[in-house]
Amino acid sequence: MSKGNINVSVENIFPLIKKFLYSDHEIFLRELISNATDATTKLKHLIAIGEAKVEYGNPQIEIKINKENKTLHIIDQGLGMTAEEVEKYINQIAFSGAEEFLEKYKDTNNDTGVIGHFGLGFYSAFMVADKVEIITKSFKEEPAAHWICDGSPEYTLEPHDKTERGTEIVLHISEDEKDFLEDAKIRELLVKYNRFNQIPIKFGTKTETLPLPEDAAEDAKPETKEVDNIINNTQPAWTKKPADLEAEDYKTFYRELYPMQFEEPLFHIHLNVDYPFNLTGILYFPKLSQNLDIQKDKIQLYQNQVFVTDNVEGIVPDFLQMLKGVIDSPDIPLNVSRSYLQADGAVKKISGYITKKVADKLSSLFKNNREDFEQKWNDIKVIIEYGMLSEDKFFDKAKKFALYPTVNDTFFTYDELVEKTKDAQTDKDGNHVILYAANKDAQHSYIEDAKAKGYEVLLLDSPIVPHLMQKLESESGDAKIQFKRVDADHVDNLIKKDEAIISKLSEEEKEKLKPVIETTVNNSSYTVQLEAMDSNASPFIITVPEFMRRMKEMSATGGGMMGMGNMPEMYNLVVNTNHELVSDILNADENKQKELISQAFDLAKLSQNLLHGEELTNFIKRSYTLIK
Repeated sequence: MSKGNINVSVENIFPLIKKFLYSDHEIFLRELISNATDATTKLKHLIAIGEAKVEYGNPQIEIKINKENKTLHIIDQGLGMTAEEVEKYINQIAFSGAEEFLEKYKDTNNDTGVIGHFGLGFYSAFMVADKVEIITKSFKEEPAAHWICDGSPEYTLEPHDKTERGTEIVLHISEDEKDFLEDAKIRELLVKYNRFNQIPIKFGTKTETLPLPEDAAEDAKPETKEVDNIINNTQPAWTKKPADLEAEDYKTFYRELYPMQFEEPLFHIHLNVDYPFNLTGILYFPKLSQNLDIQKDKIQLYQNQVFVTDNVEGIVPDFLQMLKGVIDSPDIPLNVSRSYLQADGAVKKISGYITKKVADKLSSLFKNNREDFEQKWNDIKVIIEYGMLSEDKFFDKAKKFALYPTVNDTFFTYDELVEKTKDAQTDKDGNHVILYAANKDAQHSYIEDAKAKGYEVLLLDSPIVPHLMQKLESESGDAKIQFKRVDADHVDNLIKKDEAIISKLSEEEKEKLKPVIETTVNNSSYTVQLEAMDSNASPFIITVPEFMRRMKEMSATGGGMMGMGNMPEMYNLVVNTNHELVSDILNADENKQKELISQAFDLAKLSQNLLHGEELTNFIKRSYTLIK
């Protein structure tokens, strides 16, 4: 037996490990299972290259709880260690990694996370254990070794009678961490971090019912047997080649990832790249609502099939964090701080690759089955529009497959839309005006007026559309594209042509009528405008100025001009001087004028869903009086 002191220059290092090593103590189990996995896969490699002359067999990792002794055991059948290797890897390399980490971070109070390159996973055991033992037998013909450390710099290292190859870590769980002696807690951690581990993980046993033989009697009862309870799927779908998977395999894996999600994904993207970095994974497009407050953290990040985090900020572009699925990359450290991650060159390349892969998949879906892509548009448009706003490279690619639906349920790409509307919808000043509605029902009369002119009207109703229109307008260059909502003005003013409509009212009559209407309306939110329009157009039309409305909408979703979101609603009340009712108002007596103006104004408000409460009650009473 040998005794020794771990070379420690950081004072009281074990209390510091307990306090600083990880923000969450549960990580210890993931670290120790990762070490066991490494030991097993390394053995397989040594056998393959002829350096280890042993049988690989069917190794597994076993997790056992001994409540009586208050111990937790992690047992592997990997390559094991000799006493000399324990001295090297546990007392020198691993501990120096822990010391280096703590020296760097012991004076900081922030949650640093752990930088993977410190190589200190083993010492995470001391976060939950008062004493740790290593019982290990190397694949080499050397005696087994037994290392014991009670959380002080002192350790003992002695021979052991273990005969099976591999390593057993014994954790004597401390009193304040006794949750880790509960089956339910350990099962929860195994499922969270290791349900796709490369090596089978055994945790207890389970009862399995055997199938009845074909010639069994009718009243025969099936036999049962106890079998190893393997908690993990060692070959999840993302580790396989796309050519080896059917559509149903992807759906089955989605249900495995999200057992409480009952709605099928729309489609998937299989990621598989080995240069200039290693990355595999499967991303799923779920059905999305119009709401931008969609729960993120649905993409799970793995390193060699070990769960790292579901906070993929910096790895996955922001607009794609609404997707679901898995990304696995050995190039991402198992434990990382956010600042380290965001500065890492490999991570930036991974983010760019994922963006390109998603754009290519969407482009392929659009080209191969446009009709199906159109049917799915409403469920995916928020992601695509958000991506066009936030990633210039994605914007360039998406312009070819992003769709612009019309109120007639037809769809255009941007280039198709421009080509379709440029002749009819270019005004006298050379501005190419694209009309759109946000709500088919609320803006029905305005839509009908535009359609009567032969104009196309888009239906753009997602919350970030104002931002996207702003971007499209700014990049239109000489084409001078302008997006205008159909209720921003009368259609003749939205797309002004050379032909001028002559007013039936003279300038003097207009000057006489305008103050009468303003006095009757008596509302500072409305600006009265007298304009000559088609005699068949409504006498009173309420419009919402495009600039003011768009800035308010952009402010509501993070953009626009400062303070615009708190501005009161502003409207134009456009009075059609060519309508017969307007002439009647001009020629009526004072009481009749007030009655007709109030009724026409309320009808205009009603068409915009702006008539509520007492105003609506008074309108109904007045209407009954008029039809007596």
